[in-house]
Amino acid sequence: MLKTLTTDFELDLEADVLVIGGGPAGTWAAWSAASSGAKVVLVDKGYCGTTGCAAASGNGVWYVPPDPEARETAKASRESLGGFLSDRNWMDRVLDQTYANVNQLAEWGYPFPTDDEGKPYRRSLQGPEYMRLMRRQIQRAGVKILDNSPALELLVDDDGAVAGATGVNRQTGEKWKVRSQSTIIATGGCAFLSKALGCNVLTGDGYLMAAEAGAEMSGMEFSNAYGISPAFSSVTKTLFYNWATFTYEDGSVIPGASSHRRSVIAQTLLQQPVYAIIDKAAESMRPSMRLAQPNFFLPFDRAGIDPFTQRFPVTLRLEGTVRGTGGIRIVDESCASSVRGLYAAGDAATRELICGGFTGGGSHNAAWAISSGYWSGKSAAEYSRSLGEYKTQRHVKGVGEVGLQSGSVACRRRHRSLATDEIIQAVQTEVFPYEKNYFRTEQGLIESLSKLNHLWQELRSSQVTSDKELIRAREATAMVATARWMYSSAIERKETRGMHKHQDYPELDANQQHHLISGGLDQVWVKSQPLNTEKSLSKIGAAV
Repeated sequence: MLKTLTTDFELDLEADVLVIGGGPAGTWAAWSAASSGAKVVLVDKGYCGTTGCAAASGNGVWYVPPDPEARETAKASRESLGGFLSDRNWMDRVLDQTYANVNQLAEWGYPFPTDDEGKPYRRSLQGPEYMRLMRRQIQRAGVKILDNSPALELLVDDDGAVAGATGVNRQTGEKWKVRSQSTIIATGGCAFLSKALGCNVLTGDGYLMAAEAGAEMSGMEFSNAYGISPAFSSVTKTLFYNWATFTYEDGSVIPGASSHRRSVIAQTLLQQPVYAIIDKAAESMRPSMRLAQPNFFLPFDRAGIDPFTQRFPVTLRLEGTVRGTGGIRIVDESCASSVRGLYAAGDAATRELICGGFTGGGSHNAAWAISSGYWSGKSAAEYSRSLGEYKTQRHVKGVGEVGLQSGSVACRRRHRSLATDEIIQAVQTEVFPYEKNYFRTEQGLIESLSKLNHLWQELRSSQVTSDKELIRAREATAMVATARWMYSSAIERKETRGMHKHQDYPELDANQQHHLISGGLDQVWVKSQPLNTEKSLSKIGAAV
């Protein structure tokens, strides 16, 4: 029968709080937990401070001073776009916490620029400087960091509460185990290895591990975010396309195409190439644009293209749940999941609470990472203290299965070796195409989901032949699982709301103003959940 691979651990640690993921959410969580007196271990799939989409580029931040009028404008701007699924109480909390924590960054020495009036400008962060500072701060707080050490499965105790995780060092192959009293998933979203900038480590691993422990997802239908990118580059920073003109190959303007109407771009790309030129940016703006997002211009400089004066081909790259809003369901203000001892933060958690069903882009996601990271860290530390003497008596076991299994000689006769590259390519075939994921139809979703369910069964009946394959096998498994929650939820939302564009149901339906909760592995399930706060149906009626 099947059995897990070698379980001897070269590194065996204990902690009050384990943080899985070393991006903005993970580092804020680690700092918050350590500042609350907890012993913290942080494990990162890459090198904490350099991997992930935030570290790779400039990031806007939903930073709004506590002016009632400004705050009201900030909140109202998201409600209609997100299909009226956001929660104003959560918006207020995020705005307050983000404002405080960004100011904290300034106190730590982050080099915020000043505006023309000499006032600090704190609505954007340069990823490399930001994450370098966060790594330094958590080290100062006493957090132990395990770099290049992806987690592979969660540990749970006999009562089903999460009690740590196990993983492997991708450079040495050494296995590690961390027993912890609470665990925070901050692994980011899933971009399905689309080559979008900074997303190569974002394969939905945290979703998979959380679901194996019994956690629920929320808003997974809002997972079809596509970023504009030069056809020859992975850079999906889209802010500057607000000043772009989109054309056909012959130079004529594509009617209606814009950064805010990417569906027009997607429709055109189904038939022919699309070109862009950032010709609406005034000469006086261009130097400051280069300073704000220097990596946006690197591909153009390497190709010898001036994007302000020369047209260049563009494409749309899937960013999935990284720029979507779905993720692990949050059950209360502590950022707890539906499983005891497990918390979620950043893109690994649902962002419907502040964005509804439409992407918050970098700005809102950055604010959510800061705030949810801070809250989850503080809450996880408090939960750990509440366990008292019980924490020394817990018997734990791993709950990971698919992609972690090897077999005996007899077992190998019944199970084929896991072809991870084939699995990854197969799931990409179902989630990358615009006609399948961007422009959804009932029949298309059903057909794709059938293929994804078949892939899951292939994974179930396959085995990993060596420890070296573990990481890729789990990534492939996580991508298939994520896609199944996505499309199962999309089938249930028979309307168009937020980024979920359903060609068979092109209108917003006031009767579907609810969240969709999903979960399960062998059998995926989806159910509706009423909104947490009172909403005005008159707004929905007006929108319809």
